[in-house]
Amino acid sequence: MKFAYFGGEPLAVPVLEELKKADLLPELIICNSDRPVGREQTLTPPPAKVWAEKEGLPTFQPTSYKDQSLFSKLTDSDWDIFVVVAYNFILPKWILDIPKHGVVNVHPSLLPSLRGASPIRTAIKDNLPDEVGVSIMLMDEKMDHGPILDQEQLEISDKNWPIAGPKLDKTLARLGGKLLSEVLPAWINDELSPQEQDHNLATYCGRFQKSDSEIFINPLKLPGGMDAKKAWHTINAFAGIGDTFFTYQGKRVKIKEAERTTSGSLRLLRVIPEGKKEMDFSQYLQSIT
Repeated sequence: MKFAYFGGEPLAVPVLEELKKADLLPELIICNSDRPVGREQTLTPPPAKVWAEKEGLPTFQPTSYKDQSLFSKLTDSDWDIFVVVAYNFILPKWILDIPKHGVVNVHPSLLPSLRGASPIRTAIKDNLPDEVGVSIMLMDEKMDHGPILDQEQLEISDKNWPIAGPKLDKTLARLGGKLLSEVLPAWINDELSPQEQDHNLATYCGRFQKSDSEIFINPLKLPGGMDAKKAWHTINAFAGIGDTFFTYQGKRVKIKEAERTTSGSLRLLRVIPEGKKEMDFSQYLQSIT
């Protein structure tokens, strides 16, 4: 099976690791550009490129798909299939038409639910544990619209929900990689029948805005009950991709660590008040009372 892999963060590498376990390695990895990171703005390769170089696999880092002449790596070879996992670009039709068996996508939700850019974190934020899982679909020109090759739901007990975002990212990537390693040879060998999605049941999630990570609490009287539950889901949803925050006395306070108590109340542990260093929440309370 000759395939190219289009991968982005944070799912690309865990899926690649599962494919490697199944002796399925791509001949080319297409990934995001190197980007400046940290205070020193050090130019840093994406994790998928680091992984590829470790495995001795070639990489390609296009910044646009407008000029087809730049894509001889893809157009000058016979490909069986392309695989797309959390890739930042919307692939044009001329890319989708290259491989003999089409382009498959690993999408971290149970399609047609949660089509779009943020299915994992939206499921956490909006308390949708029944939508948590992975779908392997054939890509068409519409977003997350193509027929399904296979799906698997992640079973989650009530006591383990919500799951912190970074952990759920990795768990679903591993689940998707294992499922993909079964789907790819079955699809190539005509052992699967694609199932059209019920488009009438489709739901959508977009890219988050900074305002989505705000919770509305009074630090002098932290909530319990449903208000605490809603805040707790938001904190878990934005873990690792930007801090949840609240505003008090006109200043933002980032939440670095929190928990929900057995009685159902929200407890803040570590915060960063605007213009100050990280501190215990008790220190912050002393500074405002």
